Amino acid sequence: MLLELRVENYAVIDNIAVEFAPGLNLLTGETGAGKSILIDALTLLLGDKASADVIRHGTEKAVVAAVFEAEPGGIARVLEENGLDSEGDQLILRREITANGRGRVFINNQPATVAVLKQLAPHVAVIHAQNESVLGFDPASRLALLDSYAGCDLAPTAHAHEKWREISQRIADLEQDEQDRLRLLDLWKFQRDEIVQADLKPGEDESLETEKRVLANSERIYTAAMSAFDHLYEAEGSAAEQLKLAAKQIEELARFDEKFREQAAALETARITAEDIGSSLRDYAEGIQSSPERLAEVEDRLAFIDRLKRKYGKAVHEIISFGEDLSRKLNEMENRDEILRVLKKDLAKSGENYLEAARSLSRKRYDAAKKLEKTVEAEINDLAMKARFKIEISGTDEEGNWAATGFDQVAYMISANPGEPLGPIEQIASGGELSRVMLALKASVEAGKSRSKKDPAHQRTLVFDEIDTGIGGRAAEAVGKKLKALSKTKQVLCITHLPQIASFADHHYLIEKKEASGRTKTTVRPLDRDDRTEEIARMLSGAKLTETSLKHAEQMLKANG
Repeated sequence: MLLELRVENYAVIDNIAVEFAPGLNLLTGETGAGKSILIDALTLLLGDKASADVIRHGTEKAVVAAVFEAEPGGIARVLEENGLDSEGDQLILRREITANGRGRVFINNQPATVAVLKQLAPHVAVIHAQNESVLGFDPASRLALLDSYAGCDLAPTAHAHEKWREISQRIADLEQDEQDRLRLLDLWKFQRDEIVQADLKPGEDESLETEKRVLANSERIYTAAMSAFDHLYEAEGSAAEQLKLAAKQIEELARFDEKFREQAAALETARITAEDIGSSLRDYAEGIQSSPERLAEVEDRLAFIDRLKRKYGKAVHEIISFGEDLSRKLNEMENRDEILRVLKKDLAKSGENYLEAARSLSRKRYDAAKKLEKTVEAEINDLAMKARFKIEISGTDEEGNWAATGFDQVAYMISANPGEPLGPIEQIASGGELSRVMLALKASVEAGKSRSKKDPAHQRTLVFDEIDTGIGGRAAEAVGKKLKALSKTKQVLCITHLPQIASFADHHYLIEKKEASGRTKTTVRPLDRDDRTEEIARMLSGAKLTETSLKHAEQMLKANG
């Protein structure tokens, strides 16, 4: 649940802090006051892409921060996997956007990344944006919506498909045109031989770089090592000599007071350590060779390794791995017929494994679709519509349809008027009908996920940004009731222009645009009962309040509040 949202220097927002509560939180205000800007700011905390264009003019950075009530399990797991500490039952997110494009992310006041925000997003909030519709779904998104409701695990199917695809590619490499195959063999042999002849050793480039630095600075290194040796051991008044003299004096003190025995032993240890370090420095210095010839050899070897890196990998171990892969491919080519026989057998087996996983996934989708379409149809007809709704799953298990997500395709069909045939939602439904269908779909999917014990995000906040676009009257009242019902089990934030919906709020916030000191800024304030009456009256009649609109607003609040 979202407890607090803070926004600084974001678009027309100067500095606001809004505290939200359980239930239905409604945000209203004039067009252009900044309602959707507030939601846009929230999306940044869910990992959305940031732009320096949102920074308020005259300021250096924009800051968006939020405090969520952290549900157990999912959030803690994401934090632990990314080495971040938890803050008990709260999750604190903060994101800074700077003019130079280098933003920063903090999670529980610890530096983090946008990638971690994206991992946390499903556990804290989901935003249903303005004008979103099934028309905006690509085939993958339509399938994902059904999978979300069904709680499908795509991993087994995806893994089986990847295995089958890899074997298919290996077979394709072996069966390609003979002329192309010979050219490819020549290339692979050349690359393999070049890598083999290089006789690379793991970490060789790093050790050579170290040797290069030593050889190039041999005189300075020798002087430094010998100087340190003198100071520690050899020179008159060296550290070892001074420690020895001090130790004798401490031993004299120990004759009179036993507490100095330990200090005398410590000084003796220090003296021995100084002598040991001095000896090792001398040995190191004596081993330094000033060899221009060896330096040239090292530089040539490093240049050669750099050329290999440009062709075969960014690091020595990648080059070695690439060479091993080439050897495997060449071996397969040389033993082509036998390997093809084995691979085709493996391909058949991997295909069976894929079909087993994909068919199981498909059956689960068919079962879920039957349940979901009934639920959605009931939800739609609760929203002042008389419609039939159906989820059609198509696609066959033929090889040409195989994908990591299975072989199914999903379409959402509706008949918005009695007696009319079913058709794709995007072709049949009007704008207002699309809004209601989307609300019904989202409410049904969220309800299904809440009932699932496997769902880690059943307590997340739902945000609706003007999903009531294109509706009014009885339909608006029905949408308000649906949002109110949804808020019984989840925290709901909704931006609306409709007084019928606003009257259902548990908590009502007014977003206003004001001018101060020659600058425009957006403010947000919670409304009490009297303020709500005036705001809903304004939404009914416009800027000029009338006695009629105030009475009507009061009646709406009594009926729906």
